[in-house]
Amino acid sequence: MDFTFTEEQQAAVEAAKAVFADVAPDGVPSPALTPGAVADDFDRPLWARLAGSDLLSLVLTEERGGAGLDAIALCLVLREAARVLARVPLLEHCATAMAVQAHGGPELAAALLPGAGRGTLVLTAAAHGRSGHDPAELAVTARREAPGGDWVLDGTQTAVPWAQSADWIAVPAHTGEGEAVLALVPRTAGGLALAEQYSTSGERLAELALDGVRVPATHLIEAPEAWDRLRQLLATGTCALALGLGEAVLGMTSQYTGKREQFGFPVATFQAVAVQAADRYIDLRAMEVTLWQAAWRLDAATGGAGGPLPSAGDVAVAKIWASEGVRRVVQTAQHLHGGFGADTDYPLHRYHAWAKQLELQLGPAAAHEEALGDLLAAHPLS
Repeated sequence: MDFTFTEEQQAAVEAAKAVFADVAPDGVPSPALTPGAVADDFDRPLWARLAGSDLLSLVLTEERGGAGLDAIALCLVLREAARVLARVPLLEHCATAMAVQAHGGPELAAALLPGAGRGTLVLTAAAHGRSGHDPAELAVTARREAPGGDWVLDGTQTAVPWAQSADWIAVPAHTGEGEAVLALVPRTAGGLALAEQYSTSGERLAELALDGVRVPATHLIEAPEAWDRLRQLLATGTCALALGLGEAVLGMTSQYTGKREQFGFPVATFQAVAVQAADRYIDLRAMEVTLWQAAWRLDAATGGAGGPLPSAGDVAVAKIWASEGVRRVVQTAQHLHGGFGADTDYPLHRYHAWAKQLELQLGPAAAHEEALGDLLAAHPLS
């Protein structure tokens, strides 16, 4: 087995590092000191730099003006974005573009993908359902008025990231016959309303209410695997964000404990401190290996390669480690920083808020363990 990244994937990482090199995690007001959103919009100048470096078209095919790379490359870039708390809809945008490219019709692809690759058109996805716990596709109904006619959407999706700034929103829905479809809806569509919500990290979210929203048949993806693929890609990308954030936090902690002295010695030399830091390093390595396994399985499944379990099993394992691992990393970092970690002039509290938001997005590890158990019961390995 060859666990090294390809030259193209490594080039994407270097391009991302160059773009994010000047990004400061405290570029907006602190979420701890702001009652609402920390900003009305995402970081548009950074978005323009990502577009200029061809990172927004990374996962598009060469025919669509992209580099033709895969989920692993996207996760590598997301990892770098999380290190600096980059305030851009990179995950939602690229994952939705991948879904449209793989499963959308020619008219939909032509309408969305060129602008998405250039960054002039912003995509996001509604993936959290009505409450954040129920399957997202069950929160919205899709009915067709007549064969070959428009679809009509009704329902509510909560916590849609960057919805106020997006041009198009991917909305999963169910047809009432046990089938999940994926509708691409413009933010300005009639019958669509956005209610203000805020994330734990201080970013704007939206409750998306759909009341008789009409969607042309060409803007709806009926392929049964489209929503499942998009959901898994969003989850895997969130694990990549958790990994990058956790690595940045552990690095901050290493620097701080190496300089902070107690009884005439750096606290990093104390056994209790070293053991806690080592445990968190192990968490990060487990998060990393399960992330790349999940991302590889998503790409392998697209290429027709199978495994003893569906790719959802690998994604569940990655989510288990990411959800618990990122929480343990930031909690240990706060503990080893002492009161300094809560100082709003020091960026650690921002990373803590972002980590909590990622943990909430991923959901509890126990739920993913139950889902993994169901997959194992349905697909015996012997």
